[in-house]
Amino acid sequence: MTIFSQLPHSVLQLFAIFLSIIIEALPFVFLGAILSGFIDVFVTPDRLQSWLPKNKVLSIIFGTFIGFVFPSCECGIVPIVGRFLKKKVPSYTAIPFMTTAPVINPIVLFATYSAFGHSFRIMFLRFLGSSLVAIVLGLLLGFVLEPDILDKQAEIPHLHHYSQLSVAQKVFAALAHAIDEIFDVGRYLVFGALLAASMQIYIPTRLFFAIDNHPLIAILLMMLLAFVMSLCSEADAFIGASLMSNFGLPPVIAFLLFGPIIDIKNLLLMFRVFKKRFIGQFIGVAGGVVLIYCLILEVIG
Repeated sequence: MTIFSQLPHSVLQLFAIFLSIIIEALPFVFLGAILSGFIDVFVTPDRLQSWLPKNKVLSIIFGTFIGFVFPSCECGIVPIVGRFLKKKVPSYTAIPFMTTAPVINPIVLFATYSAFGHSFRIMFLRFLGSSLVAIVLGLLLGFVLEPDILDKQAEIPHLHHYSQLSVAQKVFAALAHAIDEIFDVGRYLVFGALLAASMQIYIPTRLFFAIDNHPLIAILLMMLLAFVMSLCSEADAFIGASLMSNFGLPPVIAFLLFGPIIDIKNLLLMFRVFKKRFIGQFIGVAGGVVLIYCLILEVIG
């Protein structure tokens, strides 16, 4: 008799769901970490700044969509944006980049497409929602809010300089960065997968039906869950897909949008870089746009 045969059936089901989520997500975590490592080493903030348009609206659009070719995990995006601001990149460009870079890059979009059964619709809804949040934030910073958002005493975490290294040394540094990120991301993935599996097994189905009848509550709950779980954007689609049957599309889209924008780990970094007033505005605007967007999805079906 093995030890597994002595475990309750519910525990075995939990392990099966947990492992399936982990196995599906790991290839994308590896790809995302390697891509992030090479971008960290080979693409500098100064180079990105040289590409900025002079027109304010075009600069907002540029910041929103440059993440597609210059992606970054939300785990490290705040220090990069802090460096941009120190280099006089406008906040209405830097903040849209901070909002979308962890979401609209090819690795995360393909992970979303794969996690939801090759669904272009969900991938597009995630892309569109993230872009809307970024554009609204950019327009507000460009025309309404105080654009000086960097804390005067900001502690910008040190960013390494690799310009003096040979190509071989840069490749080694990129891979070393990727390994560090895999271990950092992995712990959040394991926690998130375990929590998602536990919810499916141990929370009564009737509770999900009760939540499903109150879309506003379901959306807010999933936004809170995304904040607490603090998953990496390369892996959160697989957690979201595992919750789809219980919560439905709009709450899961809220989960996929809100987590990469604001979670526990990047909130702590934000307090070291930005003014507290801006952090409150950022959370309020981003959360409000995500909520309205998902309620619209609920209405139009």
